Amino acid sequence: MADEAPRPGTPVRTVTELTLEIQGVLARSFDEVWVRGQVSGARRVSSGHVYLSLKDEGAVLPAVVWRSLAARLRFSLEDGVEVLCRGTVDVYPPHGRYQLIVHEVSPLGVGAMQLAFEQLKRRLEAEGLFAPERKVALPFLPRRVALVTSKTGAAVRDLVTVVHRRFPRVELVLVPVKVQGAGAADDVARGLRFADRAAGADVIVVGRGGGSPEDLHAFNEEPVARAIAACTTPVVSAVGHEVDVTIADFVADVRAATPSQAGELVVPVRRELADDLDRRAARLAHLVRVRVDRAWQAVEALAGRPVVRAPADAVAARRRAVEALGARLASRSPSAELARRRRGLADLASRARRALAARAAAARGRVTELSARLLGASPRGPLREARSTVDDLAGRAAAAVRRRVDRSVAAYEVRRAALESLSPLRVLDRGFSLTRTDGTLLKSVSQVRPGDRIATQVGDGTVTSRVEAVEPAPRPTGPGSPP
Repeated sequence: MADEAPRPGTPVRTVTELTLEIQGVLARSFDEVWVRGQVSGARRVSSGHVYLSLKDEGAVLPAVVWRSLAARLRFSLEDGVEVLCRGTVDVYPPHGRYQLIVHEVSPLGVGAMQLAFEQLKRRLEAEGLFAPERKVALPFLPRRVALVTSKTGAAVRDLVTVVHRRFPRVELVLVPVKVQGAGAADDVARGLRFADRAAGADVIVVGRGGGSPEDLHAFNEEPVARAIAACTTPVVSAVGHEVDVTIADFVADVRAATPSQAGELVVPVRRELADDLDRRAARLAHLVRVRVDRAWQAVEALAGRPVVRAPADAVAARRRAVEALGARLASRSPSAELARRRRGLADLASRARRALAARAAAARGRVTELSARLLGASPRGPLREARSTVDDLAGRAAAAVRRRVDRSVAAYEVRRAALESLSPLRVLDRGFSLTRTDGTLLKSVSQVRPGDRIATQVGDGTVTSRVEAVEPAPRPTGPGSPP
C-alpha cells in the first residue's frame, strides 16, 4: 500500500493541539449539563477531591467533585447511590479523557440530609456506639446537672422550670453552645467535652427545642455522636419534639422525647421523696418498736417474770413523734432530713439496746445464782476430778510410749551402724572395687578374653570398659611354691 501524505493546505495538528481543540468544543457545547446515574468507584484523594464514575445500563462517565464542593456535602458519595449532577464536560489533556466536572450533586429518591443520616447511622451502629451494654443508668438524685444547649432557646427555659419545680435544690450548670447553623456540631461537641471533664456534673442533658430538619441537623452529625460516646458522665439527649429522632438519641444513654421530659427523667419529685421517706421512717420506727418489745419479752421470760407490754400512751407518743418528724421533713432537704432521722433512729436503737442490756444483765445474774445452786448438787465436780485423773494417766502413758519408742529407735540405729560397718560397700569407699563380666563377679583372668566388656564398681558408681589384653600372673617359683 502506497504511503499517503496530507494534501497541500491540510492542517496537521499535534496531539496537544487536537486535545485542546476538542476541549474547547466540549466546553462550548456542554458548558452546563444535568446527568443522572449511579455512583461507582468513588474515592477521596489526599487533596480532598473526589473521583468517581456515573454509570447506567449502557455507559460509564468519569466525573470529579472538587474539594470545595466535597467538603460541603451532607452525605457521602458511596458506591450504589443514585445521584443527579449538574456540571460541565471537560477534557483532561494529560490523559486525553473527557470527564464531568460536578458543580452540584444531590441524591435521588431521598434528601441529602436523610441520606447522610442513614449513612452515619449504619456506620456508628456497626461500630457498636448504639449497643445497650455501653449505656449507663442515670443517678437517682443528681447534685448537679449540666445543660448543653443554647442560652436563649426555649429548651433551657423548659429544663430549668421543670427541674426547679420538681427539686429546687438540684444545681444547674448551663454550658451555652450554638445549636444550629454552620459550626454548630463542633460547638456542641466542645460543650459536651467541657461538661464531662470540668463541670463536675452528675448527669448531662444535651439538646434543643423543636425545629425543621435543617435546624436539628447539628445533632445528626458525627462530631456530636463521637463526643456523646466519649463522655464518662451519663448523657440524656433531648432534641426537638417527640417525633424527632436524631443520631444523638441513639448514642446517648437515655433519650428524652422533649427537653421538658428530660427534666422529669433526670430529677425526682421532692414531695414524693419526702412522702416516701415518711413511710419508710414510720415503718422503721414500727419495726424497731416491735423488735424491742420482743426482746423485752424474751428477757422477762428468762427472768421468770410476767411480760409487760409498752403502754398505749407510749405507743401513741411515739407515733406522734414520728408524724411530727415527717411534717418537719417537708420543709427540709431530703438528704439532711434523712441523716437526722437516721441519727434519731440510731439514738432510739441505742437506748433500746441499753435497756435490753440492763434487762439481760439482770436476767443473767438470776441465771448465775440459780446455776450456782444447781452446781452444788450436780455430779459435775466428781466428773471433773475423774476426767482430770484420766487425763493425767493418759499423759503418763503417752510419755512411757514415747520413751519406749526412743529406746527402740536408738537400738535400731546402733544395729544399723554395725551392719553398715560390715557391708562390702564400705570396702569400696576405701579404694577397692568389684569387677563383673556379664553380671558375674570377676575372680580370675580366665573369665575374660580381649574385647570383652567389663563393669567395675567403685565407691560412687560403676565404670564400664573393654578388655584389651589378658595377662595371667606368673607362677611363683622357689621353695614352698606349688608344683
